[in-house]
Amino acid sequence: MKSGQSQQAAGGGVPPEVEGRSRVDEVLAAAARGAGDPRRIPDALCVACVRLLPVTGASVSISGGRGIRVTWCASDRVAARLAELQYTVGDGPCQTALDRGTPVFAADLAGRRDSCRWPIFAHEAVGLGAAAVFALPLGVGGTAIGTLDLYCDRAGGLSEPDLRTALWVRDAMTDALTGLRPTGEEGDVASWVHGSQADHTEVHQAVGMVMVQLDVDPEQALDRMRARAFAEGRTVTQVARKVLARKIRFQ
Repeated sequence: MKSGQSQQAAGGGVPPEVEGRSRVDEVLAAAARGAGDPRRIPDALCVACVRLLPVTGASVSISGGRGIRVTWCASDRVAARLAELQYTVGDGPCQTALDRGTPVFAADLAGRRDSCRWPIFAHEAVGLGAAAVFALPLGVGGTAIGTLDLYCDRAGGLSEPDLRTALWVRDAMTDALTGLRPTGEEGDVASWVHGSQADHTEVHQAVGMVMVQLDVDPEQALDRMRARAFAEGRTVTQVARKVLARKIRFQ
């Protein structure tokens, strides 16, 4: 036999890759079952991602079209704030991974290379306690429908085994998202994304109002909302809600 994997397979055992994928599926499935309330399942899945990988936190963001993105779940407050931060400033590893459809790794946000690639995001992220961020696009057939974002409170990249596990986690989270079927029944998995859909709708509606107020296109309206959010220390979603409540008007 040329390798331990060949010996294991010849002896009727399970190849390491199959075993690794099975472990990821089992941990995520157990997290979903243990969540109780279906609305808590997404966050439970993100917490499970942290157990599977040497990272501090995790989040999943869903793309709602060009320039529109919402946070589906997060393992903790910092992970959620990092996701919102990238959406607010319109830059960061998550946005780059979404645009390119390939994984993006920022192993040292305080280092020259990463701070030059995403200067505003890197500065703010370090202030939140994130030293490294890894973004993996979710989707099939080369089309990204969102990203799995992992952060660490210490600088450094992922080892090869950990990267394989991260990709398996990415595949499992993609399956969780693409497998949703909105039936509208109480307690159904459709409620997993109810909150994200609501945020998505609010941002879209607010963009429409700002377009009318400033007579600009959707991208320019979103850019103005992002600038307002960043200047006031808010998220784009928070600004959108104030626009809809007529508490903010763009001149």
